[in-house]
Amino acid sequence: MTRPTDETTPVRPMAPSLAALGRVHFLGLGGVGVSGIARIMQQQGVPISGTDAKDLPVMRELESAGAAVFVGYEAQNLDRVAQRAGGAGVDTVVASSIAGPGNPEYDAAIARGVPVLHRSQGLAAAMAGHRVLAVAGTHGKTTTSSMAAMTFTRAGADPTFAVGAAVAGLGTNARAGAGEWFIAEADESDGTLLNYRPQIAIVTNVEADHLDFYGSADAVVQVFRDFALLLPPDGVLVACADDPGALALAQWVRAEAAAGRPAPRVVTYGSESGRGDDLVLADSEPAGTAGGTGQRVTFRWAGGRSTQVELAVPGRHNALNAAAVLLAAHHAGLEAEDAARGLEAFRGTARRFEFRGERAGVRVFDDYAHHPTEVAAAIAAGRSVAGGHRVHVLFQPHLFSRTRDFADGFAQALSAADGVRVLPVYPAREEPIAGVDSTLITRRLSTLLPGSGEVPEDAEAGVAGLVAAARPGDVILTMGAGDVTAQGGAILAALADRDEESGDGGR
Repeated sequence: MTRPTDETTPVRPMAPSLAALGRVHFLGLGGVGVSGIARIMQQQGVPISGTDAKDLPVMRELESAGAAVFVGYEAQNLDRVAQRAGGAGVDTVVASSIAGPGNPEYDAAIARGVPVLHRSQGLAAAMAGHRVLAVAGTHGKTTTSSMAAMTFTRAGADPTFAVGAAVAGLGTNARAGAGEWFIAEADESDGTLLNYRPQIAIVTNVEADHLDFYGSADAVVQVFRDFALLLPPDGVLVACADDPGALALAQWVRAEAAAGRPAPRVVTYGSESGRGDDLVLADSEPAGTAGGTGQRVTFRWAGGRSTQVELAVPGRHNALNAAAVLLAAHHAGLEAEDAARGLEAFRGTARRFEFRGERAGVRVFDDYAHHPTEVAAAIAAGRSVAGGHRVHVLFQPHLFSRTRDFADGFAQALSAADGVRVLPVYPAREEPIAGVDSTLITRRLSTLLPGSGEVPEDAEAGVAGLVAAARPGDVILTMGAGDVTAQGGAILAALADRDEESGDGGR
């Protein structure tokens, strides 16, 4: 797949104002992104309805709050909305990326002349009247934007937010607040981050990814440049100087400003002293939070003062994510100590090094990692939690194209674990590609980590292999953007069964 032309890309002229939308009908209502936008609009007073192929719990939540909800796509659902709403029909359709042309309701809306917006345009419309903090980057968007949502909320800013997973402690991934700030992820996967107009933008990293859409690493770099220049001259770009791609972006934007072209202010954060960053991760040490996953970090500002934060989430990458939020919060007008206490309240998000349980002295975590950089970060976090014990990984590659493009990178990242089982590729939206399967990873991995060269026949076999190798104190990680997350429960059950058979008793 190549990058779409201007005629088919979901990056379009700016969305209309919220008031102009009328009754909004959502396609793909059960998805985390679309349901979040629907929830915000509903809380903002917009009448909504929606459809999904499956009946999902979030749809019932929206229905209980007044939405007309349908399971199964049918053109007639547009008419049924009017029947349920007492004559008020659909004025605007907001569609997810997978509910485009060919979807009966999408096609019916087009045929009737009903405006159809991409999901990102719906989100942009919901942002109207707010100051926007957008979190972008190839990796870390969900965790960083969730940290920001918790930080601004606990600091009393009462933000509106829409992030990619439910935030522990907030109970949701999206909410309409009364404050001026709107916090959102800016998704680069299909270029739709260009639909937003932020005042502050965080860029955690810039790497080659989504090459099925962009076609080249240069195109990925360009979309982040275009995004940065959407910030107004009095806006702020917050970039991670530890990441080569984000640092190059910061330098490019500064060069634009130096040449007299419109560009935002650039501030940077990182872990290297003497580089001139605005905020430096000066120190990190394990902290005694629940589950043993926390860390006490010290940040040093350019002026010399320090801020200490006790994070409940592990890993250097999370310490850097916290630095990004602390710096963005400063430029949003929050006091550093208030922001620090907000960060301390953050307990993670679904599928981001999420603790699933402990049995037989083995802790099990689940992570959405589906790019080599993310895999490496998750394993490093697992290593910090395991201490001197071992880290075992059940990894499910996501997409044939990504497996083909990054097989060597996956092998290198996975080799940092003590034991790995690589499951068959989760295809998601793709058809198989000739010659591409998980053995592209395992052939390389077996030379780096002997004993990891076989692909289990299925998830059950992969679980059995991990459980047999795990010992008290070890950590098991399930990783991938597919359905490998479902194996966490199976691993815990197998550990408990093994422990009972040994006569040691479950834990």
